[in-house]
Amino acid sequence: MEKSQYKLCLEILRRLDAEGILKHVILIGSWCTLFYQEYFGDCNYAPVLKTRDMDLLILRPSGLKRKIDVATLLKDLGFVVGFTGREGYLRLEHPQLVVEFLVPERGRPSTRPFPLPQLGLNAQALRYMEYLGKQTISIRVQDLEVTVPHPAHFALHKLVVLTKRPIPEKQIKDRRAARTVLTALCKSDRSTEIREAFLRMPTRWQTRVKKQLSDPIDAPLLAVVEGGAYE
Repeated sequence: MEKSQYKLCLEILRRLDAEGILKHVILIGSWCTLFYQEYFGDCNYAPVLKTRDMDLLILRPSGLKRKIDVATLLKDLGFVVGFTGREGYLRLEHPQLVVEFLVPERGRPSTRPFPLPQLGLNAQALRYMEYLGKQTISIRVQDLEVTVPHPAHFALHKLVVLTKRPIPEKQIKDRRAARTVLTALCKSDRSTEIREAFLRMPTRWQTRVKKQLSDPIDAPLLAVVEGGAYE
């Protein structure tokens, strides 16, 4: 990751904070793995971040009361409005970062964008997002308080949804990220947090997690989710 990319990420978060938006947002996806370093302390945790995608989850869009045009807010940084998919999902594009807003999908599945008139944008509604917001932590980054999913929720969520990824390379990337975070939790004496997060999952999700950890190399992590010790 280039320093300029990290600096741009922080500037986006800082501007959202100044407008009162950041407190309604959970930073998810690969970027939160970078911010977990402070949480893990000294356990040789070394995430590899190679992505332009900066995903921001809004659990309760109705909580956004003040109108802010996010595209205008970030325009002078070089962001332009782009579209993805035939449905017309909006995202903010920059050579170094692509900012997208997501919301949990509730009710019947739909491919239609979820309107966010308070932000002048729309969002993609996705299943499984509620779990990421069920347990969060706050990370101090310079002068900001950034909300991210609890690392155990992030990692187990990756294992649940990675089979939905159509590209094998992305499945491999997600599995690697999940293993890295779960291992860091164990090495920082937080393995009980993995078990607690696992028990918050529906039974069918738990089955998926176990299947993804069935490789012999993952035996120590499988033991933890099943209530045993990390060895």
